[in-house]
Amino acid sequence: MGFIQATIDFIINIDKHLVAILNNFGAWSYMIMFAIIFAETGLVILPFLPGDSLLFVIGALSVKGGFNILVIYPVLVAAAIIGDSVNYYLGHKIGRKAFKSKYVPFINHNHLDKAEKFYEKHGTRTIIIARFIPIIRTFAPFVAGIGKMDYKEFITYNIVGGFTWVTLFTFLGYFFGNLAAVKENFTFVIFGIIILSVIPPIYEYVKTKYEAINDKKVSTK
Repeated sequence: MGFIQATIDFIINIDKHLVAILNNFGAWSYMIMFAIIFAETGLVILPFLPGDSLLFVIGALSVKGGFNILVIYPVLVAAAIIGDSVNYYLGHKIGRKAFKSKYVPFINHNHLDKAEKFYEKHGTRTIIIARFIPIIRTFAPFVAGIGKMDYKEFITYNIVGGFTWVTLFTFLGYFFGNLAAVKENFTFVIFGIIILSVIPPIYEYVKTKYEAINDKKVSTK
């Protein structure tokens, strides 16, 4: 199975894979969850890792003792905040070179461009808003670092955003993940979370295209 296929399978069957991780790695599972959230938020080459759905499933598994919620929750918050901080630092150090493929060929430049436009539109609030938008979530702190956003301001938005994101999805899973209707349709619930997560960037894309077409019509009159 290729890496992409394995990643898709992990996301679709994330509940089964997390149970397997818990059974095989025990206490080390906490560090594995930290590593996944850290990588998804902190490394621009891994924007495809699960985020929202992972938090939801972790919360759901915590009810039956799979994870200790009092331990895993602060671990996840720390991973989200540290990940964004590392991402900011990388953007600050690499700078505009990231937009030139000969320097950093492993970065998806289309995603980087979209994140920059999103940042230009929403300003510093992007660091909070982006937490709830896959792909943009991974690239926003990197772009903030490129734009030389003041770190004191960045870390404030980073903490608020990381805390809010982890709290919302983890405890949604904790309180609702084990309801009979949810458990019986868990795969559909995961798909629903993924679909709801990608609606904002799709809306922004369509809106931008629509505005560009209107601007072009106005300029040709």
